[in-house]
Amino acid sequence: MSRQKKSSSAENLAKKIREFVAKQENNTYNYKQVSAAIGASTPVQQRNVALELIEMAFNGEIIEVSPGKYKSPSRTNEAVGVFSRRSNGKNSVITDDDGEVINVAERNSMHALNGDRVRVNIAARRRGAEPEAEVIEIIEKKPQTFIGTLKVEKHFGYLLTDSKFLATDIFIPKAKLKGGKTGDKAVARITEWKDDEKNPSGEVIDILGKAGENNAEIHAILAEYDLPYRYPVAVEKAADKIDANITPEEVAKRIDMRDVLTFTIDPADAKDFDDALSFRPLSKDRFEVGVHIADVTYYVHPDTIIDKEAQKRATSVYLVDRVVPMLPEHLCNGICSLRPDEDKMAFSVLFEMDESGKVYDYKIARTVIRSKRRFSYEEAQSVIELGMGDCVEAILTLDRTAKSLRRQRYEDGSVDFDRAEVKFDLTKEGKPTGVYFKVSKDANKLIEEFMLLANKTVATFVGKPKGGKKPKAFVYRVHDQPDQQRLSDLAAIARNFGYKVKTSGSPREINRSINKMLSEVKGKGEENYLATLAIRSMAKAVYSIDNIGHYGLGFEYYTHFTSPIRRYPDMMVHRLLERYLNGGRSVNKEKLEDQCKHSSDMEQLAATAERASIKYKQVEYMTEHLGEVFSGIISGVTEWGLYVELNDNLCEGLVPMRDLADDYYDFDEKNHCLVGRRHNHRYRLGDNVDVKVARADLEKKQLDFVLIDDKGNPLRREDEKGKKVGAKEALSNSHGKKRKRRR
Repeated sequence: MSRQKKSSSAENLAKKIREFVAKQENNTYNYKQVSAAIGASTPVQQRNVALELIEMAFNGEIIEVSPGKYKSPSRTNEAVGVFSRRSNGKNSVITDDDGEVINVAERNSMHALNGDRVRVNIAARRRGAEPEAEVIEIIEKKPQTFIGTLKVEKHFGYLLTDSKFLATDIFIPKAKLKGGKTGDKAVARITEWKDDEKNPSGEVIDILGKAGENNAEIHAILAEYDLPYRYPVAVEKAADKIDANITPEEVAKRIDMRDVLTFTIDPADAKDFDDALSFRPLSKDRFEVGVHIADVTYYVHPDTIIDKEAQKRATSVYLVDRVVPMLPEHLCNGICSLRPDEDKMAFSVLFEMDESGKVYDYKIARTVIRSKRRFSYEEAQSVIELGMGDCVEAILTLDRTAKSLRRQRYEDGSVDFDRAEVKFDLTKEGKPTGVYFKVSKDANKLIEEFMLLANKTVATFVGKPKGGKKPKAFVYRVHDQPDQQRLSDLAAIARNFGYKVKTSGSPREINRSINKMLSEVKGKGEENYLATLAIRSMAKAVYSIDNIGHYGLGFEYYTHFTSPIRRYPDMMVHRLLERYLNGGRSVNKEKLEDQCKHSSDMEQLAATAERASIKYKQVEYMTEHLGEVFSGIISGVTEWGLYVELNDNLCEGLVPMRDLADDYYDFDEKNHCLVGRRHNHRYRLGDNVDVKVARADLEKKQLDFVLIDDKGNPLRREDEKGKKVGAKEALSNSHGKKRKRRR
């Protein structure tokens, strides 16, 4: 093709793009949508569309509201959105209309706090420059608190905040310190922040204890995520009044299974037993398995003080050294807990099945049970391994059946996420003295398979009613398909280690390839790293009334029915089941979805707090190992350095870019590596390295590492003449040369 024809083709393409853009008003679009609309079907044409959009955004003709997503400039200079404040000073507003992220300088912020709803004035856009905005009104302040350590002077105090959302300390008048003293960990709120003052003023809400003390730090983690660390006395008193007696009238309404062999299998230190299994032979090849779940909703009625508190919490929070329960102890560890040798009320799914895992029939019903034995996982595992002990026939049969169910589940496309959990040996004061990994064995998997079967069965019963009836509103546990880019990243990194992961094909084919990789990586140094990446490639599972299936499990219908002591959605499911089993009408979908969203949000907060507590204990543990050398794997590559996960204890720390002293490195985002300018040495995601523990910052929950060479020495840089120089001297020389070049 001649140069003239190429030019004409490019001009024609640009014209079509601009015609498309002119019609979009406030709609957003990406290069694929534009390409489809103007008939750009070849890879070359689509690439040119993408480049043209980039050029238009650079020139200010259109706005890139997020990576690869564009819109036409707004006709108005004003917008409403949510303010995002960061302690590094990079404040912004995320607009309601299109999710555009616009920078806001501190001087133009009106001291809005993170999460506040604001009205902004958007400055005229300059060619090639980031858009900027000025807050002109704080429409709605988000209630929030800040955690930090108090420093008290003679007439006033300061809260030295730990927050990533606030760069300044909070001034506290003497009368508002609530008795706090220097060194106390405290929770405070901002009461005023005048335009001409650098620091906000506030008041202390609660004193958590002395900074560094275990209880104070764990409570601080909970408070940071706005999670409760105390149980309301009024709710506990209401629970204490509940009568645990089971009347003959109530037994008559239920299936009485107290004479059927029933037992629980739980962690050795568990107190809240919310599930039990029963076993009863029916014929030579068939048997009945009962999955019995604590009937919490029999005791906790809707809209009571106990129910409202449980709904607000939505979940129990499992931290390193404690459980923060959703329900009062009298209920979760007492009345509702399926303790041995006590009559208990349950909501049950009774299966008629065989050892191949085939279910011939099932029944969902309320029951009365009596557990004959409380097994720890270790005790049940011993029965499986030795073939002897209490309930041996039942446990061995259930174990064989569970293995059949698991094989079939993987065959159908379920992903085998079987990661080791990090656990700590703790003193009475909560100080970590050791780290170990909790591995899931057959006894754990036995319970898991029957809980999965019960959850799937309940969801199918409501979501796919017999006789072609319309399904009623229900709470599903849904899991969307994986993010394609993350899946591609996983495949690329796995390829570096010699493993293959499919990125296209049916969900079943993709998941089988992931399972194959996870199986092949077992026991190898990269196991935890690749398993973590595989999990990160997946979407987050959430609660919703809109059933899209559960991708990770490979189930068309799935819910949470088996843990009502610790999850509010399970209580919702129990109530809906009771209603629908009795012929009740469908409930209000909008209200149910609101409850689902709240439960999903609280679940994520609880998971984040759990990770923060683990991180805190890891950093605390490593304070005793400063200067020691460990082997690890590069678990993250960023423009500010390398993250390294240690093989011995899975503690993760940062090797800051400034400490990579053997060369000057550039960040190659596409290939997940840092590349040395002079020697072309690469630090790649997944590389094995040795590091020395340099710093352990408990307040920030951060570890800093230094890379070392084969001889155990910190890496050093060579100057231009080949002479070995230290990192500080090399950096000094580097800065000096830069200054000369600037002159």
